Amino acid sequence: MSAGSVSGLRLILEVKGKAKLNCELKRHLSPKTVGLISRSLPLSGNTHFLGQSIVYFETTVNSGVERQRKEFKKGDIAFSPTGSSICIFVADVITTKPMTPIGKVLENVELLKSAKPGDVLSLYEVG
Repeated sequence: MSAGSVSGLRLILEVKGKAKLNCELKRHLSPKTVGLISRSLPLSGNTHFLGQSIVYFETTVNSGVERQRKEFKKGDIAFSPTGSSICIFVADVITTKPMTPIGKVLENVELLKSAKPGDVLSLYEVG
């Protein structure tokens, strides 16, 4: 937990060879899930898309839904227990299945639209 504060963990979300985005996982949103993810870093997986609004990658993190929501804003990061996926919202969305809010992309979330299916997405600590 060296990067960030006790309540937030500063990370890099990278589309390999295309973009690096600063983001933050926020413990107060979902303490159990954020803790599990932070202990599992670095994480990476192939890029997938859910419509035009959600970019996600599957992980090995196993967590149920915590403090679930269905409404997310552009830049939000959520964990979906279905497929153990980390989802990044590139537009405002109301989802059909509840997800666990875990953080926020701090800049240029629209760069994720340049990712293609199969590109590698990585989430890791700064530094």
